[in-house]
Amino acid sequence: MSKWIEHPLIYPEKIEARLYQQVLAADVLRKGNTMIVAPTALGKTIIAALVAAERLKDFPNSKVLVVAPSKPLAVQHEESFHQFLKVPTTVLTGAVNPVERSKRWDEAQVILATPQTIESDLIGGRYSLDGVSLLVFDECHRSTGSYAYVFLANNYQTTAKNPLILGLTASPGGDEEKIKAVCKNLFIQDVVVKNEGDQDVKPYFNPIEVDWVRVDLTPEQKAIKSHLEAALKGRLKGLKKMGVIRSISQISKRDILKARNRVQNRISRSTQPPRNCLIAISILTAVFSILHSLELLETQGIRNLNGYFQRLGKKNTKAAKGLLKDGEFKIAVYLTKKALEEGIEHPKMQELMKILKEELQEDRQIIVFSQYRDTVNEIYNKCQEEGVKAVKFFGQASREKEKGLSQKEQKEIIKAFRMKTYQVLVSTSVAEEGIDIPSVDLVILYEPVPSEIRMIQRRGRTGRKSKGRMIILITKGTRDESYYYSSQYKERRMKNQLSQDYEKKVEIAPVQVKLVSGAEKPTVYVDHREAKSGVARELHNLGVKVVTTSLSVADYQVGNEVAVERKSTRDFVGSIIDKRLHKQAKDLVENFQRPVIILEGDDLYSGGLHPNAVRGALASLAVDFGLPIIPTRSPTDTAAMIQRLAMREMEKGPRAIQTRTERKPLSLEEQQLFIVESLPQVGPVTARKLLEEFGSVEGVVGASLKDLQKVEGIGKKIAQNIRKVLKSVYKGQ
Repeated sequence: MSKWIEHPLIYPEKIEARLYQQVLAADVLRKGNTMIVAPTALGKTIIAALVAAERLKDFPNSKVLVVAPSKPLAVQHEESFHQFLKVPTTVLTGAVNPVERSKRWDEAQVILATPQTIESDLIGGRYSLDGVSLLVFDECHRSTGSYAYVFLANNYQTTAKNPLILGLTASPGGDEEKIKAVCKNLFIQDVVVKNEGDQDVKPYFNPIEVDWVRVDLTPEQKAIKSHLEAALKGRLKGLKKMGVIRSISQISKRDILKARNRVQNRISRSTQPPRNCLIAISILTAVFSILHSLELLETQGIRNLNGYFQRLGKKNTKAAKGLLKDGEFKIAVYLTKKALEEGIEHPKMQELMKILKEELQEDRQIIVFSQYRDTVNEIYNKCQEEGVKAVKFFGQASREKEKGLSQKEQKEIIKAFRMKTYQVLVSTSVAEEGIDIPSVDLVILYEPVPSEIRMIQRRGRTGRKSKGRMIILITKGTRDESYYYSSQYKERRMKNQLSQDYEKKVEIAPVQVKLVSGAEKPTVYVDHREAKSGVARELHNLGVKVVTTSLSVADYQVGNEVAVERKSTRDFVGSIIDKRLHKQAKDLVENFQRPVIILEGDDLYSGGLHPNAVRGALASLAVDFGLPIIPTRSPTDTAAMIQRLAMREMEKGPRAIQTRTERKPLSLEEQQLFIVESLPQVGPVTARKLLEEFGSVEGVVGASLKDLQKVEGIGKKIAQNIRKVLKSVYKGQ
């Protein structure tokens, strides 16, 4: 028997012939839509390549599409498939412009892409999945809710001539309902689970040894903890007395968030919210802050906690101010600052440095995971002090004083780590999946995570080429222990669920997408920033022609006179707070004759604002601006409403739509107001009064101090400031 896979579409001596991989590939081809659950090291990508080669052999003019949740992972897969298969391959991500994407789609036979990119192109009508003979979903456990995988699976099952779906994951999750949802959303007919202990896998699998290193809190940490718990206990008792919570023992952040939602719902149902409800919201916010403080203290360390206290001190909320005045909390803040000045570290840090120094004597490659970027920075700085060749690795999001890493920077770091320029990679969760991290000798978790999926993904970073090891740092008697046991329980539950026959449990309902005929097809122009809202996807499913563009005003345009500004309830409250709402309303009425605001969601009063503030904003939109406000329940409901608006416009007959891609030029009146409003302490109302009084901008500029004071709203001081600005000689630099 040959050591290598022999296939007309696979390059010779590129894929090792492993029996279990060949059997799995054959089962997918025989049984139909399949989800394969297997540890990272078992070569799920190779199984996908084997299935792809056979599908392209059976359907020579077809294509294979592989979607992955991130750009780096899509690029990584393209490199693998290009190396394995004798067919043209390409990668499609948002970094490639739409015209080039269409060209690449036409020219390639194997396409590796991010799901959002394919979704956008399908909605925009750039190509179709009808000729795709295999659709592979990597990290398929993401196929829930409104994630793009769900849309792609539906579209594919509806349009493909010869559909076959393959889902790949190391863990679909421990919750039975979630596993069922993934199977249903991907139309899975068979679930195959491969474990390290399977007889056909054992020869190729390197066992992973897991060790736990337990530490005790320092006396300083215990003292801080006692004061935080005292501050917490008093507030929890108050909440229990108010009937907001039932018990004060073992309260979690999730419990507090649920309680907060219940209180906010009570507030939203009342025209005059009970004072107790408003007090409860403030107390719950403070409780959440204390719980987070305890978590940082127990699992991360003094520096992290001190940084959080400093950020809390900058907040201007009643909850934050009240908390910082609390006697017990103030002592905790003082003790934390004192411990930091004395150089007190979390005992984990000492253990970590000890482990690193011992392991690095053997020239090993190590990944250290922490879920907090502050801790990543602290570990990295400690490594620098101790002479450990380390590099820090995190995501693209920027924080207060630290920019995120670009994809190019991430790739350079991983390349340097692979070439052993660095021995230790200190990373946030960004390295759990989707990044081409090389296999390492040891994975160290600075703290356990309660998610079984994340634990499995982290463990999968070691043991690919030789025996692997994972060390978990745990602080005794803290959240560390409960998180670890939680992940262990969920992983066992997941394996039990997957051992059941999901083919019989999951009912695969046929996709029913109602499309209107081409002659009745309305067109909706969608601003590119709305592409991820889910509304564009639903419009496409309803048969609407969706054109993605850049709209300067509104989110959707359905005619020359009709445009829609869509606001989720959260965004609506946010736009009141940051004062965007009136500006957006003004732009709408100035650019369109019949603009509409769609308010999506049923939790309008749960955003933290007093209900009367929300009602006042709604009244202003309706009365001051004459804007119709249409309530909808969900993105699906919003799409149906926009479709109906577009159908009404279409009934007026065919006409070209001119989209507002640029701001309308200012009128003469607007320019006059703009100039006068630039004067000191002159707002829009006062500017209009000045122009009405003096007839022109020139008249305002020439008005005397005495004449200016005749205008309502202009006192002596304001008049003096205006004259000073107008008369002062410009000195320049």
